[in-house]
Amino acid sequence: MRILVTGGAGFIGSHLVRRLLKDEHEVINLDALRYSGNLENLRDIETNNRYTFVHGDICDRPTIEKVFTQHKPDAVINCAAETHVDRSILDPSAFTKTDVVGTATLLEEARKAGVSRFLQVSTDEVYGSVEQGSSKESDALDPRSPYSASKAGADLLVLSYWTTYRFPVLITRGSNTYGPNQYPEKFIPLFVTNALEDQPLPLYGDGKYRRDWLSVFDHCGGIEHVLRHGAPGTIYNVGGGNERENITVADIILQHLKKPQSLIRYVQDRPGHDRRYAIDCTRLKQLGWAPVVAFDEGLTLTIDWYAQHEDWWKKIKSGEFKNYYATAYATRLQRGHAETRS
Repeated sequence: MRILVTGGAGFIGSHLVRRLLKDEHEVINLDALRYSGNLENLRDIETNNRYTFVHGDICDRPTIEKVFTQHKPDAVINCAAETHVDRSILDPSAFTKTDVVGTATLLEEARKAGVSRFLQVSTDEVYGSVEQGSSKESDALDPRSPYSASKAGADLLVLSYWTTYRFPVLITRGSNTYGPNQYPEKFIPLFVTNALEDQPLPLYGDGKYRRDWLSVFDHCGGIEHVLRHGAPGTIYNVGGGNERENITVADIILQHLKKPQSLIRYVQDRPGHDRRYAIDCTRLKQLGWAPVVAFDEGLTLTIDWYAQHEDWWKKIKSGEFKNYYATAYATRLQRGHAETRS
């Protein structure tokens, strides 16, 4: 199958591109190479004769038209998105543009081109905070940040193409994903790289926010499984079944790296912070998929990867990310120091 992957130079996208190539697909990777898109993530496959990279933005209709005309993909997997909640609080308009307008542009051009499958990669955050139980695909959406709201809007738009045009769309909603190559603004890579540099680990609120952690390898396996076997017009939750409090994950990271607990700084909470995410993956498991990476194993592999690839993340943290980090965390971190001293 010839598959167009958008956002294929990012974290999940790059692992997905590599998996699809391993499974003998042809892959066209369209990526705008903004802050988290990094071709270093794909150096090992860039000469593969079944792989093509196109530098472009999903919001740019002429570029999208050209991709469909020249490469004629059979299927599309849309991984392109602005994804970080803190960034969405600072600049919500960028999230609306990429996540909603970009998805609309891609959807329409894919429909006109007659592709056989269109898979939208979404997030469990569209369900909002879940105090008890687990979110099912049929549950009402309750996004509580500009990021999750933009993803919810894109999901509804995608589903409308099934209802209106019978265009064969699919949606996956993944839980918190971790693994090698993740941009170091995210929770696990931020804490690992800060610990490696003996820098404070800024833990929001009381540290007891709960997330279901999903290995990037399992997430990509779930996406590919839905692309192959999913029913058009259907949503599939993709979860790891590894629910942990943030403080627990931080403790594991520090213990593995033999770093002191004093590096943890409890900092001012962010606005609208969802307490807990949990999803019911029964539908996807009935389709024949299940996660295989145990959390302890996957987290150890991830920590060791960052420890062994300092050249990859230090370049990021010393450049653009350094400026963002100062903007997003400085006030909270200062308050955390003050609270610790008191």
